[in-house]
Amino acid sequence: MTAEAPPVVAVEKAKVSAPPSGVRAWLSRHPLAAYAGRRFGLYLVELWGALTIAFFFFRLMPGDPIQTLIQSLQQNYVYNQQASVEIIARYQHEFGLDGNLFTQYLRYMEKLILHGDLGPSLINYPTPAQDVILRALPWTIGLLGISAVLSWVIGIVVGAIAGWRRGKAGSAIITNLSIALAHVPFFFVALILVYVFAYTLGWLPARSAYDSNINPGISLDFIGSVLKYGLLPGLSIVGIGAMGWILSTRMLMVPVLGEDYLVYAEAKGLKPWRILTRYALRNCYLPQVTAFGISLGFIFNGNVLVEQLFNYPGLGTTLVTAIQQLDFNTILGVTDMAIFTVLTAVLLLDLLLPLLDPRVKYWK
Repeated sequence: MTAEAPPVVAVEKAKVSAPPSGVRAWLSRHPLAAYAGRRFGLYLVELWGALTIAFFFFRLMPGDPIQTLIQSLQQNYVYNQQASVEIIARYQHEFGLDGNLFTQYLRYMEKLILHGDLGPSLINYPTPAQDVILRALPWTIGLLGISAVLSWVIGIVVGAIAGWRRGKAGSAIITNLSIALAHVPFFFVALILVYVFAYTLGWLPARSAYDSNINPGISLDFIGSVLKYGLLPGLSIVGIGAMGWILSTRMLMVPVLGEDYLVYAEAKGLKPWRILTRYALRNCYLPQVTAFGISLGFIFNGNVLVEQLFNYPGLGTTLVTAIQQLDFNTILGVTDMAIFTVLTAVLLLDLLLPLLDPRVKYWK
């Protein structure tokens, strides 16, 4: 009797699945690109939402800009005849005020996105609002932008030294002075500087952006005049702005000084200045870079009171004039520019921060 052979069990070969393909597979293999794509999509949604809210907010403000324009024409051109219905309808169409609110919104977004057109400016009719804003923009960037950079650099350097030399007399003086001046308004310091250096000593001009006797252009006389006239408003912004950065940098520096890696660096015989700049400060400036990037977005708002005080032709002065005359196109233009720059600054920081700090892995 022979034993029967056991039945042969067929073993199916494991199917080798094909590697995933498509957009989702590519994004899974490139996590940084996936993070950047998600963040950019969120940026577009935030930008659209903020622009929409700004449009409806200013459109719902009380007041009639057309009547303001008619009154301006009557005052400037001795236009005493009552404006006809056709003229008012023409101005309403030109300023985008005809139709219901939703129709105005669609027309405004179409012109803004597709053509970059904000419509005519009421404060400088019939000049387009974007031209009025672009004329004021370089003055705001030159004054507030450079002042913001200088105050940040001074605050980082002085604050790091004050934190590194904690307990010393100089550090205590700087810290107490920063605490006392950090929350003083810019315009109050500007008033003091004007009184001392403009009216009492007569060293610097008190108003305007350059000497009216000099023709604007790329010349040493004009550049020197701009620097001279911008010194007082710049000092008022830099002096107070640096105090806040000094306090925040010192606050970040002091807890780092007790870390083991600094003790190890000191035990290796590294010089104190090298330890401060290459090790201690490197872990403190990342939060300051984030805060600085966000603050740069807000310079387009302009420091309204400082620009008004010095009669500086920046966006702050333009915005105040537009609000007084209900120039919705110019108001929305300045507001939209501020929204765009703030959100763009935040987007760039979100994309750059993981590259600056290897410990940050947002895309995982």
